[in-house]
Amino acid sequence: MQIAIFSQKLKEQDEPFIQQLFDSLFEHRIAAYVYAPYFESLKGRIKFQTDVGTFEDHADLKQGRFDFMITLGGDGTILAAVTHIRDLNVPILGVNLGRLGFMATVGKNQIKEAIGLLQNGQFQIGNRRTLHLESDPPLFGDIPFALNDFTILKRDTSSMITIHCFVNGSYLNTYWADGLILATPTGSTGYSLSCGGPIVFPDSNNFVLTPVAPHNLNVRPLVLADSSVIAFEVEGRADNFLCTLDSRFEVIKSGQQIAIRGGDFSIKMVHLNDIGFLDTIRNKLTWGVDLRNRG
Repeated sequence: MQIAIFSQKLKEQDEPFIQQLFDSLFEHRIAAYVYAPYFESLKGRIKFQTDVGTFEDHADLKQGRFDFMITLGGDGTILAAVTHIRDLNVPILGVNLGRLGFMATVGKNQIKEAIGLLQNGQFQIGNRRTLHLESDPPLFGDIPFALNDFTILKRDTSSMITIHCFVNGSYLNTYWADGLILATPTGSTGYSLSCGGPIVFPDSNNFVLTPVAPHNLNVRPLVLADSSVIAFEVEGRADNFLCTLDSRFEVIKSGQQIAIRGGDFSIKMVHLNDIGFLDTIRNKLTWGVDLRNRG
């Protein structure tokens, strides 16, 4: 078995857990290849009982034929890893070294157990829908897709912006707001949720359209079929606006037309047998817990 390991930063308090990861991989005779910039930060701080390889980018992953990728961090680390995996169908197992972690579901104290479950095939793989951006002129180079969400946001002034929205060629609405979010089911627990959007199960074939601080209070989030093509045109007092795909951003100008559709591929996420989506949202959002009488 070959596993790619991706992270962006090594924190001192996480070193014991990273050491445990590499010790567990060695114990199970799993070959490890580490993202090259991260590997540089491990030198002299983590002991390797066998040689480990490195990879730089999408092209390296494509040549390596990896069985899995393990990400070390939070959900943002997974979003960064996805820009390297793209359409390679390499399943991701997220180890949560961050805070909330809706996608990174394996706790730092569960690393040894997780490697054992992975080795023994005690897991399931879920497909996470992506979205694809089309625009003229093109944006985001060769990675015009997102796992979480697409947003249009005000940039240079405090004034709200005007966003005209169309679904499958038909006019939907004009939003006067600070911005607009189009989220996948995966992204429904992110920025969209904080702006009042609903939680959507990962296997739902939907997108969520959520306004950010809308001027008209009767404008509510919408759930759309992910087979839809959603087009946007933005205008406002400023000349420039912010357009994002996950954590990546571009600056766009007034009048630029943008269309979003379902992506051409899905991202595969590993779910260990004892951790499901219901467990994740219940634990992360403390549902079913009465905190009123706790001292």
